[in-house]
Amino acid sequence: MCGFCYDEIVWQRQAGQAVRHSRTFAKHVVPAIVKPMHSLWHEVIGFIFCCLAVFFGARTLRSWQRGDSAFMMIGGVICFVILLGYGISSFLRARKISRS
Repeated sequence: MCGFCYDEIVWQRQAGQAVRHSRTFAKHVVPAIVKPMHSLWHEVIGFIFCCLAVFFGARTLRSWQRGDSAFMMIGGVICFVILLGYGISSFLRARKISRS
């Protein structure tokens, strides 16, 4: 009918603006969401590792009180130290992420 359709041109302009606005929105909002989630992830993992370290520490202490083999006590102490180290390092990493 007509070579110029106003509705199609307006729709194309609005679609282009919507894409541009969504990119701007994603550029500003996604980092603001990802950073706290990353920090929270490290805090949860640190809590789990610290709980496991307390479990191994309690079992090692109980093993020492009963006079079990030295191999069990050494293994328990090694697990306790490793898990506690990972737990503390996860909390420190979460702190570093939240401060940056």
